[in-house]
Amino acid sequence: MGVPMTPPASDHFNGKTFFQPHHRFGRRFDVLKWRLTAKPQAWPARVEPPAVAPRPTPVGAQVAVTWLGHASFLVQSAQTNVLIDPVFAERASPFTWIGPRRVHPPGIAAASLPRIDAVLLSHDHYDHFDAAFLRALAAKAQPRFIAPLRHRDLLSAAGAQHIVELDWWDQASLGDGASVTLTPTQHWSNRLGSPRNFRLWGGFYLQFAARRVWFVGDTGFSERIVSDVRQRCGAPDLALIPIGAYEPRWFMAPMHLNPAEAVEWHRRSGARRSIGMHWGTFQLSDEGREEPVAALAAARKAAGLGEADFGILPPGGGVLV
Repeated sequence: MGVPMTPPASDHFNGKTFFQPHHRFGRRFDVLKWRLTAKPQAWPARVEPPAVAPRPTPVGAQVAVTWLGHASFLVQSAQTNVLIDPVFAERASPFTWIGPRRVHPPGIAAASLPRIDAVLLSHDHYDHFDAAFLRALAAKAQPRFIAPLRHRDLLSAAGAQHIVELDWWDQASLGDGASVTLTPTQHWSNRLGSPRNFRLWGGFYLQFAARRVWFVGDTGFSERIVSDVRQRCGAPDLALIPIGAYEPRWFMAPMHLNPAEAVEWHRRSGARRSIGMHWGTFQLSDEGREEPVAALAAARKAAGLGEADFGILPPGGGVLV
């Protein structure tokens, strides 16, 4: 098993744990306060997704992006297949018998995935890092696993051999001229068996020959981050922006965008098109399952945008950019 190296101290690492350089989160007992006062809306036990067309096939310089559910995506160029935060587990939890349960199946069954060249993991939370699936994938093939700093121990335990760890703004190759940059997010990390914020977190800015896709990652609203990414990386052709797990705002606002903030993020990023993610698969907060979609439509209308500018996909649905 790989031993996590201690990164050098920086403006977001104090020698022991990572932190937000420009934002302070609430007190730790706020989690307990939320749990004791939460008023979650009822979710359906199971949702059968609508039938979708076969996933798009990229031609030439095109890039195809398919939503698998929650924050999981398959991103494909004509040469390269990339998975982002693939979660196929029935629960977003360290346990198989308790924790948020999936309400719809993955948009593509794990057994039906194409050859995977690289897997991008944004952080160690259970709704983003499915160790059992990664273990099965590593046993079947050995793609490149790319994650923020200090994820080597988790990936090595899953059998990964080709591991690349990135700090914010570091870049790695995806092969065939494509690359990915780890972008900052306003979030945190935690996983059973390790201290809070032991591992770094982030988003991914993918650059192909003629297309740019920004997986924003879990984040609270930050003018600084969206401005810095646009200045350093450019306006993306497609942004994948979280729109769910945002209620109650007193607790969730520092770490999760709501749909109105997501629309503002889209506008400030200069994205040609955006797709909402991080909704409708696992009940992680108090809002109802369909509320993010309705709130996104209202925020989009208020901003003078159309569904083609910022919409959603059904599980297994895809777009070409």
